Amino acid sequence: MAFLFRRFIFYFCAFLIAITFNFMLPRLMPGDPVEALFAAAQGKMDPAQMDAVREMYGFLDGNVFEQYLAYIKSVFTLDLGPSVLMFPISVSEVVGNALPWTLFLALGSLIVALIIGVSIGTYASYRRTGFVGQVVPPVLAFISNFPYVVTALFLFYLFGIKWDMLPIAYTYNPSLDPAFTLEFISSVLKHAILPVGSMVVVGIAAWVFNMRNAMINVLGEDYVTMAEAKGLSSTRVMYRYAGRNAILPVATAVAMAIGFSFAGSIMTEVVFNYQGLGNILLKGIVARDYPLIQAILLILVTAVLTANFIADLLYVWLDPRIAN
Repeated sequence: MAFLFRRFIFYFCAFLIAITFNFMLPRLMPGDPVEALFAAAQGKMDPAQMDAVREMYGFLDGNVFEQYLAYIKSVFTLDLGPSVLMFPISVSEVVGNALPWTLFLALGSLIVALIIGVSIGTYASYRRTGFVGQVVPPVLAFISNFPYVVTALFLFYLFGIKWDMLPIAYTYNPSLDPAFTLEFISSVLKHAILPVGSMVVVGIAAWVFNMRNAMINVLGEDYVTMAEAKGLSSTRVMYRYAGRNAILPVATAVAMAIGFSFAGSIMTEVVFNYQGLGNILLKGIVARDYPLIQAILLILVTAVLTANFIADLLYVWLDPRIAN
């Protein structure tokens, strides 16, 4: 329990440091969203109205410390103010509408890549002289060197334009109304094939090599040799004895991968015009919508820290000696 409490305090302090940087970075940039708004109007708006517009958007005139305290309060109360880009809609509402699609894309691709990659890595380590052990890892290593954007554009062209097999935009058919129906769910899954597929193709190699290397180290242990000497089946030895212990370093890698999955999903969403946080973030950056940008970055930081804390919990569950 003391171990988990120390880890919780560590991640909470890391969270406070992260949101402090999140608060400071936009304020270190020249100009503000209101100035950008007036510049885009090209002289059609009276500069004397700038203060009134700032007040309308909820920007404070106090010193930096007062603004920081107000920002901390808004983070913990989830009252992030209105979006500059979509005024008067609140930032919380904008993010709330886009977040489920990004979670679906990022976590869905991560789970699929993890299951396939761990399975291939486990088998490739146990059958290192076979086809899977000799050919599949190098091929996946070559494919994984392509960035998310390149892979997404390739699949976009091949399956979406050249062969016209899959949709290349939106999260579902715009002609459908969101509902818990087979038609709507089928449309969502069909529109997710290319975005999820591009992220799985890029991310699968890391899981293959992580599991393969961990398994190779474990296969030399005495308890694995004893299990084989007892005449246990290779499948039971591979998964029950070696696989369970080899999964320990992969548990930490999963937490690290969540951040990369979110980053990859943001880029992939732009390519496929997927209506998640990536699209909203791009529009927010163009409009200098600092409240919206800060909210999305806050979500990314929270997701990574939470995933690392969960990885610590899994580590303690898989190997209780760590807590001692």
